Amino acid sequence: MPDRIRFHLDEHADPAIAAGLQRYGIDVTTTVAAALRTKDDEVHLAFANAERRVIVTHDNDYLRFHAQGLPHPGMAYCPPQTRSMGHIIARLRLMWESITPEEMRNRVEFL
Repeated sequence: MPDRIRFHLDEHADPAIAAGLQRYGIDVTTTVAAALRTKDDEVHLAFANAERRVIVTHDNDYLRFHAQGLPHPGMAYCPPQTRSMGHIIARLRLMWESITPEEMRNRVEFL
C-alpha cells in the first residue's frame, strides 16, 4: 500500500508514542516538532488538514469537531488513561497497515 496514513500527536498524546511509531518507519509529528505547543485545538486541526495527518488524541474536544461536521483527515481517539502506550502504538500501527488516508478521511477510530 503506497499511500499511508501520517499521524500528528496533539498535546495530550505522549511523545513517546511518536518514538514508538517511528521505529516502524511511520511518519508522525508531535506538537513540539510542529511548533504547536500551547496552541488551540483549532490550530492543531488546521495543521492536520493542511498536512493531511490523522490526529492522535486523548482530548474529546476533537470528537465535538467531528460531530459538528468539521472536515478532518481522520482522528484516532483514546480516552485518557484507559490504554497502555504499547496498546496505543499497536493500534496505530494496525491502522497504518490497513487503512488508507482516503478511507480515514472524516472518520474517527477509537483506540
